[in-house]
Amino acid sequence: MKIAIRYYTRSGNTERLANAIAEELGVTAEDVTVPLDEKTDVLFLGSSVYAGGVDKSVKEFIETNKENIGEIVNISTAALVRSTYKKVKKLAEKYGVKMAEEEFHCRGAFAIFHKGRPNEKDLDDVKAFAKKYIEEKTEKTE
Repeated sequence: MKIAIRYYTRSGNTERLANAIAEELGVTAEDVTVPLDEKTDVLFLGSSVYAGGVDKSVKEFIETNKENIGEIVNISTAALVRSTYKKVKKLAEKYGVKMAEEEFHCRGAFAIFHKGRPNEKDLDDVKAFAKKYIEEKTEKTE
């Protein structure tokens, strides 16, 4: 199974989650400026909420890489809102890309909110989430 990890971050919160997944799965995490060079079965895509939406670079990444994305698994951080899932799913659907129902979201530090997040528990939780997701996906395809 081919797995890729891409993320967009301004504060480093989402990058920390992406790197934790990379450590757990033995895959390199790269930002969304790095295109997918081959078809991936699972793309862990990390993003955050900025001004009520996802950054345009996330939108551009999905559009330009749609042919190489088998399925997006949403990973997000946000200080005030629930997650980027609905916004990323809308983009995925626009470009005909499958979106996993499962996602990982945690609070991210922003200004005076959620200092120290994502914390070590969040990083352990995202590792467990990614490991379980891949294990279950592998079982289904065997």
